[in-house]
Amino acid sequence: MPLQSILPQLFINGLIAGSVYALAACGFALVYYVVKFQYFSQGAILTIGAYIFFLFLNLMGLNYILAAILSIIISILAALTTNWLVYRPLRKRKAGGVPLLVASIVILIFSSSLMQALFGSSTKTLLLSNQNKVFTFGFLTITLFQIAIIILAFILFFLLFYILMRTRLGKAMRALADNKDVAQIVGINPEKIYNYTFIISAVLGGISGILIGLEQNLYPRMGVLIIIKGFISSVIGGLGSVPGAIVGGLFIGLVENIGIWFLPSSYKDVISFSIMLLFLLFRPQGILGVRMRDDN
Repeated sequence: MPLQSILPQLFINGLIAGSVYALAACGFALVYYVVKFQYFSQGAILTIGAYIFFLFLNLMGLNYILAAILSIIISILAALTTNWLVYRPLRKRKAGGVPLLVASIVILIFSSSLMQALFGSSTKTLLLSNQNKVFTFGFLTITLFQIAIIILAFILFFLLFYILMRTRLGKAMRALADNKDVAQIVGINPEKIYNYTFIISAVLGGISGILIGLEQNLYPRMGVLIIIKGFISSVIGGLGSVPGAIVGGLFIGLVENIGIWFLPSSYKDVISFSIMLLFLLFRPQGILGVRMRDDN
């Protein structure tokens, strides 16, 4: 089939994958921007949200809207608990970025192992998956859930942008991200803002976990791959830039899916890592990042 015929389908597939990557990257980038460490345990929140949704929907038979709301609430509680039990004590001890990074990776691995112990290692299918409808427009095919992923992702992107740019909370986050000492002088409580930051990232993680589960099914290590792609998206878009994370996620999704038209599908991860390396070599600040001045 000629590339011109398959290109719309590749674009839609890339937009779907990119929306998922961007959602994961947003939560990662938001915590990195405000709290100043690489938050790989966003993948744990994503996994927990997906499996709790499976528990309420499949095993307990709750309505899917109620199951989704409860899953997001538990995702928030999980994020706040890890902050209170792990990250906050490390911050009080003036721990640098490396101990916080290691702790976030440990939490990510722990959550994957816990989900495997509780639910088994087999792939799980959500009950709603059998209600997925397929729409065909010429050479273009898209499902109802894929449409929902794109629409919900862009709604969440807009809401996150609105919070950061138009609300008092967003102004406090930006002030804290720019200069913590000055923010405290003007009356901003860092720990309170950090809690709100983890709550917002958990909402993004819980929703993205549910959407990924509907589209791709569930498996214990689903959060590991997605948060790695989220990290790659953040690096490409501009590490610490929330809009950059969105742009980077969409960019990676599109390039991966167009790339596998020319290469075997097993090269998808190779493509994303190669792009990240190229950006690190030639544009380390990312697409929307700002080059830092070297004083040496």
